[in-house]
Amino acid sequence: MTHTTGGTRRIGELARETGLSVRALRYYDRLGLLTPSARSEGGHRCYDADDVRRLHRVLALRSFGLPLAQIRAVLDAEPDHDPAELIRRQLDVVEERLRQTAELRLRLLGALSALDAADGSTEAYLDVIEKMTAVERPLTPEEVARLGEARRRWAESLGEEELRALHHRRAEIFATMGEDERRLMSERRGRAFPQP
Repeated sequence: MTHTTGGTRRIGELARETGLSVRALRYYDRLGLLTPSARSEGGHRCYDADDVRRLHRVLALRSFGLPLAQIRAVLDAEPDHDPAELIRRQLDVVEERLRQTAELRLRLLGALSALDAADGSTEAYLDVIEKMTAVERPLTPEEVARLGEARRRWAESLGEEELRALHHRRAEIFATMGEDERRLMSERRGRAFPQP
């Protein structure tokens, strides 16, 4: 794929690489959430590595349930932020989603068993609907903050050996990933956090 000079990406390229629409990127520009660093001679919006990091931050904050106006206020108030902490918060949200999805899976298996036993009750359906709703609902900023605080407390409680075991387990999980998954993860990491 060809990029414009200096490692920048034109709006169409950024849209393709992120899965966002050009329309969404233009909308973020109008709101002042993501103003491109440059324009091409033809007037096309061009985004550099800092713009990509800012876009990640906008999308992460959006996934935490913040409205766009509040995201703009956060970006303006905290122009320098710790990207690692933001990713940790995203991991907290993903872990919670995995927990909720696992719970939903168990409820669906229970409902299926009830149907197989010909006693599918209204309560079983209500239980499944409740879990489906919980999985699909965005977490509130307060829930995200609670998850982050719980993660910090848990990490602080670990001894040196437990931390080594945790890092070893993460390495094992990475090793079980397929080549395509690892390549995709590396590409995404490289686009979000390019090396200087």
